Amino acid sequence: MDDPSSASNKHKRKRGRKPKASPPFPDRSSPSPSAAPAPAGRRGRKPRRHEAPADADATRPPSPPRRGEPKPVANGGDVVAVAESGPASWDEVVRVVPCMDAVVKVFCVHTEPNFSLPWQRKRQYSSSSSGFIIGGRRVLTNAHSVEHYTQVKLKKRGSDTKYLATVLAIGTECDIALLTVNDDEFWEGVSPVEFGTLPALQDAVTVVGYPIGGDTISVTSGVVSRIEILSYVHGSTELLGLQIDAAINSGNSGGPAFNDRGKCVGIAFQSLKHEDAENIGYVIPTPVITHFIEDYKKSGEYTGNMLFSVITGSNCWFY
Repeated sequence: MDDPSSASNKHKRKRGRKPKASPPFPDRSSPSPSAAPAPAGRRGRKPRRHEAPADADATRPPSPPRRGEPKPVANGGDVVAVAESGPASWDEVVRVVPCMDAVVKVFCVHTEPNFSLPWQRKRQYSSSSSGFIIGGRRVLTNAHSVEHYTQVKLKKRGSDTKYLATVLAIGTECDIALLTVNDDEFWEGVSPVEFGTLPALQDAVTVVGYPIGGDTISVTSGVVSRIEILSYVHGSTELLGLQIDAAINSGNSGGPAFNDRGKCVGIAFQSLKHEDAENIGYVIPTPVITHFIEDYKKSGEYTGNMLFSVITGSNCWFY
């Protein structure tokens, strides 16, 4: 006959665990062995440290963009690389965003003449620069960007299609060229750039174009440092120009320079490269651009700047 105590022990072994000891305080639930004992005078679960509310992400304000950090732009889908060398803020750059679709990339195939062997031509070479769309289905760029051209094509922002362009006029002395495109698809969904007045010193400027270092559009910001008569390297002439401290690199030529209201105040065309100089770029101002456009409208070609002389006694000055 089995002992009842042995049956009870057999039943306990079948469960595989020892019975829990009765808690020292019957009116309170015993905490788990791994949990720390609750302090005297408190009941319930101890609150955790650094416990964020459930809606913390919804109530947390968005962090402001860092200065100089590339930011995505809604229209076009390109990432705008921003290099701020002056006091211009990101808010000022945002005002230029609606005008960026009017900035195009210019592809040109050049064939220079061989003056020693006039019946031959030198080897072809290719280049890329910038331009922008103005009223009347026209495109402005630099004259040196299409010098000795054999073929010119334009590509809009956010598109891989290259459209064949026709050169209407070239102003060598003012380093401006006027182009057009016969394909109607090129002009769809693009608003022309509007011109502003001559800026003052310390006015903010934003240069937009397609310089070397990438395929997407680039933005550099600065201020107007100087306004004076400058030497135009391509035309070997001296005309009114703007000096700015925004970076202008190879490929920026022909790109527009906007003020803080989104108006075009000039065309980037050259920069100073010297070991003792940094961030010195030059822009063709709107008075020179307006003269070029009005001259083409009147005569159908660019006839150049007016040349007149002043004679006083035996002295003669040419302007």
